[in-house]
Amino acid sequence: MLSDKDIKKKFKAEASKNPEKYYAVAFLKKEGFARKRCKCGTHFWTVNKNQALCGDPACSGGYKFIEKSPVKKKMDYIETWQKFSKLMQGLGYTEIKRYPVVARWREDQYWVGASIYDFQPHVVSGEIQPPANPLIVPQFCLRFNDIDNVGITGAHYTGFIMIGQHMFVPKKDWDQNKVFSDIHKWLREGLGLPNKEITYHEDAWAGGGNFGPCMEYFSRGLELGNQVYMLYEKTPSGRKELKLKVLDMGMGHERNTWFAKGTSTSYDAVFPTVCNNLYKRTGIRLDKKLITRFLPYSSWLNLDEVEDIDKAWKRVSDKIGIEAKELKKKLLPLAALYSVGEHSRAALFAINDGALPSNVGGGYNLRVILRRALSFIDKYKWDVSLNEICKWHAEYLKPLFPELIENIENVSKILDVEKQKYISTKEKSKQLIAQLISRGSISDIKLVQLYDSHGISPDMVQEQAAQLDVVINYPDNFYARVAELHKEAGHVAEEQDTLELRDVEDTEILYYKDFSLVDFDAVVLKIVGNKIILNKTAFYPTSGGQIHDKGTLGGQEVMSVYKQGAVVVHELKNKPRFKTGSFIRGKINFDRRLQLSQHHTATHIINGAARRVLGEHIWQAGAHKELERARLDITHYQALDEEEISDIEKLSNDIIDKNLPVYSEILDRNIAEQKYGFRIYQGGAVPGKQLRIVNIVGFDVEACGGTHLHLTGEAKLIKILKTTKIQDGIVRIEFAAGDAAAHYIEGEMNVLKQAALILECRINQVPGRAQELFDKWKKVVKKKQSGSANDFKLSSTKEEKGGLLQKTAGILKTQTEHVVKTLERFKKELIKKKK
Repeated sequence: MLSDKDIKKKFKAEASKNPEKYYAVAFLKKEGFARKRCKCGTHFWTVNKNQALCGDPACSGGYKFIEKSPVKKKMDYIETWQKFSKLMQGLGYTEIKRYPVVARWREDQYWVGASIYDFQPHVVSGEIQPPANPLIVPQFCLRFNDIDNVGITGAHYTGFIMIGQHMFVPKKDWDQNKVFSDIHKWLREGLGLPNKEITYHEDAWAGGGNFGPCMEYFSRGLELGNQVYMLYEKTPSGRKELKLKVLDMGMGHERNTWFAKGTSTSYDAVFPTVCNNLYKRTGIRLDKKLITRFLPYSSWLNLDEVEDIDKAWKRVSDKIGIEAKELKKKLLPLAALYSVGEHSRAALFAINDGALPSNVGGGYNLRVILRRALSFIDKYKWDVSLNEICKWHAEYLKPLFPELIENIENVSKILDVEKQKYISTKEKSKQLIAQLISRGSISDIKLVQLYDSHGISPDMVQEQAAQLDVVINYPDNFYARVAELHKEAGHVAEEQDTLELRDVEDTEILYYKDFSLVDFDAVVLKIVGNKIILNKTAFYPTSGGQIHDKGTLGGQEVMSVYKQGAVVVHELKNKPRFKTGSFIRGKINFDRRLQLSQHHTATHIINGAARRVLGEHIWQAGAHKELERARLDITHYQALDEEEISDIEKLSNDIIDKNLPVYSEILDRNIAEQKYGFRIYQGGAVPGKQLRIVNIVGFDVEACGGTHLHLTGEAKLIKILKTTKIQDGIVRIEFAAGDAAAHYIEGEMNVLKQAALILECRINQVPGRAQELFDKWKKVVKKKQSGSANDFKLSSTKEEKGGLLQKTAGILKTQTEHVVKTLERFKKELIKKKK
């Protein structure tokens, strides 16, 4: 299958041969635009008869709007969106809130990289309805391919708002000239540009499995946006026409604001309060004359587009009449300042939306930009923290995104932890760097490996090397190389043997309505060996981290149950004694079902409790439920301490004591997202047009296909057994609920009772051995802080549940006190004997 880049190139050539089919030619001609071809090969449209170049800064000689913007009214960052939204709503578009920048509804992406990501794959495929149609959205996006360009070009970002203009309609309702005229109206009336200031480029776009033609629009060397018309789906066998025609306009919020303000850099227009605060705190003065001379050519330093960066610096320096070395000396500290401001804003959105810096997965590149920012602060010895910079951003953005300031304390905690990890890495790195330097020069590859394996930034290496009078240089695209190592990938499904089931209808699921339904009648639709497919089933298949039910079908033992697509497959121990078309009865082992349901509902309870105790950054990263115990993996930046564990356990049991209803409902995906938000996607993307929502009202709501209790009280008791930091940013909570918790606590009690008994027997017999036992069991006792009754039996009555925890804790306290008294008595006896 061709790459997106190859598809784009191939389709662009095809579209250029037939512009009337793929572009809004009728509207352009009506407005007086004519089609031309630039020396770079791009076809473009302009009303200017003498215009020979396409307007791209590489062709036309850089930016020409700095300090001389043609926009009539100078809008700031907040006003740009407000004005765009008002204009587009007048044209029939509906404004929707941004989606989280962590794309938890998708299997193939971790970060949202464009506004269309919000609607792929389900809306674009026609599987579900969009939240509005047509719509506009101020979607914050993250991309990490331009890290090294941030700051230096004055225009690049890792985090940015893509103003999305979207429509999803069948072919008969598709009017490309109309949607093109809408964005043209923004340029004419929103920005106030005459047609002579606008140049349109014919192009193509591919991404997310879709592609089509697009029209970019430029003014005075700056690309303001790109209106994409997604017409096709990419498949292994070639392109396939989409059922829906999709409008995907992505316009740079940052670029439009910069263009409107005409400031020296885009950063001064996009986050002006942050820039002003940083100028004051760092003592850096903005040389507007130099920047105004430099910025028209800053795009020449784009590392994605130049082969020799030194030659590019020389070319720029020749243009503005300053030696390259002197130019770098003046500009690099300023570029670092802008990078700190930009990276902190990107991190603010990411952490607010539930991402954590880490060494793995999507959090890796988040850590990259945070450490790059911290390295700049260290390098230039600036008295400023990422925490306060993030707060400045949140305060400025409050009119558009109030959630940022509301969650700033939690973001600040995570930044504090990340800074401590950075400092720790810096301290640990000194000896390693010294050893490497003593062996000779450090290659670019080794520098990348040092960062990837140990978190050692090139600035740390340079700083340590300078102390040893050694000069270390690193490539200008260093962080792009690092990011390339950790491109976000989708989840890869496990391979398994598949049955031919094209002629089989989807299985009706009975356990969604009632977990206690364990007897049912069904029709056999298909038999493959000892594998049975029914028209409906109450058997739960292994999925979602929960093991399958066991029981019988037609009196024969069911060994395994799994799901293939929307069909449930039951595997018998022996070949079936019944035939296709038979009516058979299914019976499920209720004790097993109850225990697994208790563990599954307890998983949701603990997840909700952890979020309240630890913060809004808590998301489920994985889970597994067995009979004896279960585990929940959560996103958290450090290991849990005893107080946190105790608080989570206590709150979980409080929810059990409240005996809250556990509601279950089937909703269309778009309705579920609008009603409950994206918190429903715990543990990963959930497939399907419809979602089953499990809701502990006011406490936790998730999209989940597991078996669940009717009331939280039916979980009886939750006991946290162990917590472990299993990887950077992930903490595992192992626990038991229901009878499994009772059995565990009984085991604890037996340990304590055995300790007391042994000590009592040994006091007057073998002093040496007794001392050994004393030391051993004292350690055991210290770990026993909570527990349950001796002959602990879980009850189901409300009255007994109410005093359950108090009763069990009291009994354990008594047992523990007994052991401690025995230990102390034994210690005194030893002292007497020694005397």
